Amino acid sequence: MNSPANPPKVAVIAPLPDLTQLAKALSHVARWKMLRELTKGEPCTIAELAAAGGCSYESARSHLAALRRAGAVVQERGRLYHIPKQHLPTPGEAVVDFGHCLLRLDAAG
Repeated sequence: MNSPANPPKVAVIAPLPDLTQLAKALSHVARWKMLRELTKGEPCTIAELAAAGGCSYESARSHLAALRRAGAVVQERGRLYHIPKQHLPTPGEAVVDFGHCLLRLDAAG
């Protein structure tokens, strides 16, 4: 029974990422490689994502900032990045669903 002390649970649905920002953010292959690494479901550091993206630490910071502005990744505890769970239909599978587009990242080379 619902009461003020026991309110009903409501599913929170995050808004879709901004399409224009997302399209810009997905325009670099290093970002695709970083996203592929993040589909494994574990938060990663900038250094780990730089290695996955095949770029420098500074370049990775810039790429992650673009992905963060687009809503493709979230930064937590100041240094870890992850893809919001609502965009990972099957955690551990290299697929990201941003609502506007479905990315299959298993072939991102």
